[in-house]
Amino acid sequence: MTVLKLFGIIFFCGLLSPSQEVLSGLSCAVSPRAMQNVLSDAIIHNGLLQQHLQGLVLPNIMGEGGLLNSPTSITGLHLVQVRLPRLSVVLLPGIGVQLTIGAKLQLSGKCLVGLLSELIDILVDVNITANIKCTNFESGTVQVVTEDCLCILGAIKIKVLSGLLTLSVNEMVLRQLTATLPALLCPVVDIVMNLVNIQLLGTLNAVIPVGTAGTIHYQLASIPYTSGKFLGLDLDGAVKQVGGITIPHDSSPSALPPLMDRLLLMVMRQSFVNAMLTLLLRMPPQTFPCTPDIFSGANRLHETLWTIAPAGCSTCRGTSPVNIRLTLGGNPLILLEENKASVKLSVLVQVFLNRLDGSVLNLLLLKADLGLNVRVSIVGGRLVLRLALRSTSLSLESSDVGISNISILKPHCSSLLMETLLPVMNGALSIGIPLPNVLGIPLIKVDVHILAGLIVLLV
Repeated sequence: MTVLKLFGIIFFCGLLSPSQEVLSGLSCAVSPRAMQNVLSDAIIHNGLLQQHLQGLVLPNIMGEGGLLNSPTSITGLHLVQVRLPRLSVVLLPGIGVQLTIGAKLQLSGKCLVGLLSELIDILVDVNITANIKCTNFESGTVQVVTEDCLCILGAIKIKVLSGLLTLSVNEMVLRQLTATLPALLCPVVDIVMNLVNIQLLGTLNAVIPVGTAGTIHYQLASIPYTSGKFLGLDLDGAVKQVGGITIPHDSSPSALPPLMDRLLLMVMRQSFVNAMLTLLLRMPPQTFPCTPDIFSGANRLHETLWTIAPAGCSTCRGTSPVNIRLTLGGNPLILLEENKASVKLSVLVQVFLNRLDGSVLNLLLLKADLGLNVRVSIVGGRLVLRLALRSTSLSLESSDVGISNISILKPHCSSLLMETLLPVMNGALSIGIPLPNVLGIPLIKVDVHILAGLIVLLV
């Protein structure tokens, strides 16, 4: 017997289009195949449909149609099993998701034909269609409403031990089930879809810790929209330091790149990534003695300092150890270009001596403007950035001893920053930017692409 469709459900998920320019830090495109996997897992494989149909009790069926047209009654009829459920998805542009599930309902009860009572098993194909609309978007949530639920029964098989049933009994059962099943199954559809809605919203709306630096709060930014090729989701990403201070980011609208044949496309905008970078690189100043065990070029730096120090500076050539303090100046700025990511960052480099009386002699205060290349990868569901020094530009801020020519310091400062600051920054960035668990789709075999103003992840 051919299995008919059980559920043909249309999500009317609201109906924004990308041209409405919702501003958000992160946007996603979910393919029909991914939606099919997500909904199959939620409704079928996790047993949600079976759970809410299990034990469904149907009204008694009464009529005539047994042998010699004797009275026939079927009582205690209840659902035993949902057999062979299958699910498929079609995206309807500007409407939503058309969901279809095929299955058979196995029913069981007692049949009384005249004076003969025995068990009866019924196997029926059912086709239910319903419009499920996403409405009432507010603060990251939407509600789903089931409308126009239609139940159509297909082929039916009836089995009793004696086999003493006529064709008219089949017709009676089909007629009665057609009259009663819609009122029983449609409310179940409504319950199941509301539970699925809650589950899926939970994957979009989440507060995720970022090590000890702070948190990121992901939240649905608008009602989902559909095209014929993907379901679109826009998410806000509020980046907060410990203490609750929000790091602002301004996002400009941008069209989503093609999804191709992938399950999920996730786009992170430059300003959002920059806010996360700012959070991760909030580091205290580093202070350390300029010695070879910390910086391999310490002796060469000492010699260079003695070379550029004024002749009358006896302290510059003294035996007091030279100390260095590195302080990040301002927030980093990431720039995303085609196939390239880079960061601009300023660092204050103070070279000083501690006098015997406890005061500080500032030999040099330099501003180093760094150009850093960025390598982007996905590790354990997080976006990890790794920095490499590309260029250094030095300028003199001040000198207590009258040093003015710093041109020969550039290679030494570059080496200093590569050996001391860069490992610390990469260590802070190794925590990674936590990504939302969009609809529970695992971030496996992710391809990372850099476009103008965007980091694009393809799953």
